[in-house]
Amino acid sequence: MGYIGSHTAVTLIEAGHEVVLFDNLSNNDASVLQFLEKITAKKISFIEGDIRDFELLSKTLSEYKVEAVMHFAGLKAVGESVQNPLHYYDNNVGGSISLISAMQQNKIKKIVFSSSATVYGEPQYLPYDENHPTSPINPYGRTKLFIEEILRDVSISDPTWSIAVLRYFNPVGAHDSGLIGESPKGIPNNLMPYIVKVASGELEKLKVFGNDYKTRDGTGERDYIHVMDLAEGHLASLNFLNEHKGWHAFNLGSGTSTTVLELLHTFEKITHKKISYEVISRRGGDTAISYAKPDLANKMLHWNTKRSLDDMCESAWKFKERSFL
Repeated sequence: MGYIGSHTAVTLIEAGHEVVLFDNLSNNDASVLQFLEKITAKKISFIEGDIRDFELLSKTLSEYKVEAVMHFAGLKAVGESVQNPLHYYDNNVGGSISLISAMQQNKIKKIVFSSSATVYGEPQYLPYDENHPTSPINPYGRTKLFIEEILRDVSISDPTWSIAVLRYFNPVGAHDSGLIGESPKGIPNNLMPYIVKVASGELEKLKVFGNDYKTRDGTGERDYIHVMDLAEGHLASLNFLNEHKGWHAFNLGSGTSTTVLELLHTFEKITHKKISYEVISRRGGDTAISYAKPDLANKMLHWNTKRSLDDMCESAWKFKERSFL
């Protein structure tokens, strides 16, 4: 029931699928379930558990007769991974091995994995395509790459597996209803929820990590994708796997780059809120520029992004405003 998983659950249910949510609630709240049920008008099965709990996970897969898995259960803060790498390897890699093993035990061989553009590391060329060499520069990115390679080896050992590895760029925004969105516990590690908390008065100012990059305004450039476009990419990937075996990697991004300050100013324009910020030193593990070449996903998954940066800012603020009610 995390940020991306909850939005994907809505998309899957609206497409006619039954979903079972399995989450340890480490970075979200069980109240999300009631909002999902309100949006979809469906009763949704939920199991509170950690994917490192092999027995509970395997039992859940068996009891609910699961046919395919979407794996979102990963820690995802670059800075935190640099500070506490063992925690990231244990949760992300260890948890994935537990999940894949439970799938094998239950003869489930279809999985969509939440990977990341961080697997590419420093760009040798831009935009990143799926053939770009992988050389992540932080522990978070390395955990994602290790899981990708584990899944690749599984598919080589057993060609009847169907595996989609989705390399996300930067998901932002919220569902149109305003009922679900990105609401991390504590101080956010991602840009948009941090901006939102400054706009709402919960935080005093935004910390901008460096303004001396070789970019349009000196701040880092990223490829932002609306979370609902990303959710629709998961549905498209599942449909693809219904027709294709093997291991497949896809970039899910918009194909355009936006600087930190450009996103900030767009948010100000849309919400009429002034965002105070201060520039501090660069953050370890960050690249200057990262954006996707999504052509392969466009062609093979018949998927394209539909929502703009304005839409991302407007929906993120709508979700925050709903929480005031």
